[in-house]
Amino acid sequence: MESMLTTNQAARRLGVKPATVYAYVSRGLLTSTKVNRSSMFSVSQVEALAQRTGARGAVAAVTESIRTRISLLENDHLHYRGRSVPLLASTKRFEDVAHWLWTGIDSTDLQFPEGQEIWMALPDSATLTDRVRVAVALAGAGDPLRFDLDRGTTTAKALIADVVESLPLIGRPQGTDIADRLWTRLSPREPQPDLLNAALILLADHDLAISTMAARVAASAHAHPYAVVSAGLGAMEGQKHGTATTIAHRFLAQAQSDPMGAVAEHLRSGVPIPGFGHGVYQSRDPRADHLLALLRGHGDLVADKVIATQPQTFPNIDLALAQFGLLFEMRPDAGEAIFAIARIVGWIAHAMEEYKEPGLRFRAMGVYTGDRP
Repeated sequence: MESMLTTNQAARRLGVKPATVYAYVSRGLLTSTKVNRSSMFSVSQVEALAQRTGARGAVAAVTESIRTRISLLENDHLHYRGRSVPLLASTKRFEDVAHWLWTGIDSTDLQFPEGQEIWMALPDSATLTDRVRVAVALAGAGDPLRFDLDRGTTTAKALIADVVESLPLIGRPQGTDIADRLWTRLSPREPQPDLLNAALILLADHDLAISTMAARVAASAHAHPYAVVSAGLGAMEGQKHGTATTIAHRFLAQAQSDPMGAVAEHLRSGVPIPGFGHGVYQSRDPRADHLLALLRGHGDLVADKVIATQPQTFPNIDLALAQFGLLFEMRPDAGEAIFAIARIVGWIAHAMEEYKEPGLRFRAMGVYTGDRP
């Protein structure tokens, strides 16, 4: 039996009053069916009418295009507030790009505060992103002003600094920029903060990716910034989102000694080669192109040998991040941590934009398909 909507559900979907639904019936635009003495309407018929009338009812609310001034993703290019992201990654500091995303105001040599090291007792199996998530929750719990939604930039700067300081230190601290501070927690090698700065900028935002959508939904309820970031981190933890770079890292580590053999083994098992293709980009990922170009100045890349075997597709940012981590002896999950810390900037930017919209606007209507009472 086809799914049916009640009168009120149909009215919500069509964005009209229940009386108007009955007017549609009298005009032959809808067909009413009696089920247990109640008028019911075909989902497909209501949806067809909604499409014809351009209705912006409950179902449309969560799927409509969301107006944003933050990122533009068009023709395989990425821009932050109208500026080329690869160009920003070549000429700007992460802190200044963050401020640009949050406010649309240019800055130079902006400094983030010193972070507080948040002590946490986690098992050895904890990943770096586990530590990021716990640090965000504890930082929020320790901020009595967290519900002041007008403190977005102040909160964001302190939060990013706290998260970075909460990762285990494995090198000697050098410099005060976020890229300097983070490097000593990811790599034992000679610091290359310019590379890390570029990676952070490239990953700071990416339009309405699924984690950003989760963050905006939380912001629409006027959740405080820490909760918004936690929502984004929850979605990023999904196997089809943030963890992809760790999978790519493990693949490249396997491919170091025999790139062709590693590719052949994946093809034999029917498993896609990690780090290739993208759901939005058609022929190139500009973020990957830029980061890989920078990495080529530091040695031969196993990623290039793998790329040569895949002429029908293109490398994405997951492969570039994996190569970055491999080249500088980082943990396999370091790319996830870089991704998460960078994307806090974008989540906060979208939250600040969402706070200005009508609250609770993402309310989808469930179409019940079970047994009728």
